[in-house]
Amino acid sequence: MEKRILGLDPGLAILGFGVIICHPIKKKAGAARSSAKSKKPLQMLDFGVIQTPANTEIGLRLCTIYEDLDTLLKQCQPDLVAIEKLFFYRMSNTITVAEARGVVLLVLAQHKVPVIEFTPAQIKQALTGHGNADKYEVQQAVARELNLTDIPKPDDAADALAVALTAWFYKS
Repeated sequence: MEKRILGLDPGLAILGFGVIICHPIKKKAGAARSSAKSKKPLQMLDFGVIQTPANTEIGLRLCTIYEDLDTLLKQCQPDLVAIEKLFFYRMSNTITVAEARGVVLLVLAQHKVPVIEFTPAQIKQALTGHGNADKYEVQQAVARELNLTDIPKPDDAADALAVALTAWFYKS
C-alpha cells in the first residue's frame, strides 16, 4: 500500500513543503532484488513554498500560512506529516518561527494527520550518514534519493523533501 508523506520546513516568511509517495517493495519468488521492484520505491509528488510578505502584519501572515496549508492538506491528503523541530539560533527569528509552527500544528491537528518531528541533526544523519552535513550535501542526497536531475529549488522546498525522506527512512 502506498503512503504519502508531507514534509514541512516551517518558517514565517517561507514555509517549505514537499510531498513524496512511498511504494512498498515487492519481491517476486526467486527473482533478484534489482528486478523485484514493480515501481520505484519513492516518487516526488510535489514541492514548493508558502510565502508571506515581510511588510504584512504578523496576524495576516499567520492566516496565509493557515489557509494555504489547509488547502495543501486537502489536495495532497498525506498519510503522515513530518516536520522539522524548532532550532534555536537567533531569539527574534525563533519566536516568529515558533508562531508559524504553532499555526502549522493547529492545521495538522484539525486534519487529524499523524505528525512526526525530527531535529536538523536527525535529518542530516538520515540523508548523508552524518549529523554535521552541510546544506548542499543534504540537497544532493534529496536529488539522489528521488532520482531528480536537479536539486529542488528554493532551498526551503528541498529541506521539506529532506524531512519527508527522513520520515520514510525512520518508518520503513
